[in-house]
Amino acid sequence: MENKILIIGLGNDILTDDAIGPMLIRDIKKIYNDIPADFQTACCGGLEIIEIIKGYEKVILIDAMRTPEGIPGTVCHFTPENFIETRNLSNLHDINFIQALETSRLLGIGLPSEIHVIGIEIEEDRVFSEELTDIMKLRYPGVLEETAGIVGRITGRILPGM
Repeated sequence: MENKILIIGLGNDILTDDAIGPMLIRDIKKIYNDIPADFQTACCGGLEIIEIIKGYEKVILIDAMRTPEGIPGTVCHFTPENFIETRNLSNLHDINFIQALETSRLLGIGLPSEIHVIGIEIEEDRVFSEELTDIMKLRYPGVLEETAGIVGRITGRILPGM
């Protein structure tokens, strides 16, 4: 761990729109190449994510989400206090993100004092493809701009126009 801030894109590059987290991280790293932060991608949740985020002071997790009435391309910003399950932070084979945080606190694991989750509504995450769906391709520039703006506000590095 070189920096005190971690920005992590969660998702699987070969599951259509689930790749939105890693894709956004790669582009946000180019936009904010001067932020003193570690940028990573991962395809995990539950207890595995705790191992990645422990020791940092501030963490921003970017993940895909699908809600019943969600509109693809909608960007939502959560903290643990108002968190809605996202695609990778809700693992059917492990405990969910909030349970993992609570367990870690009980065990005395050093968690970040500030945790943010940026959830991106997607259309498809069960079809194998290395490309986004057409609707997500169309909305990607706006999703990137909005997500980068949130990252900028959280890290104090607001770019002009964001």
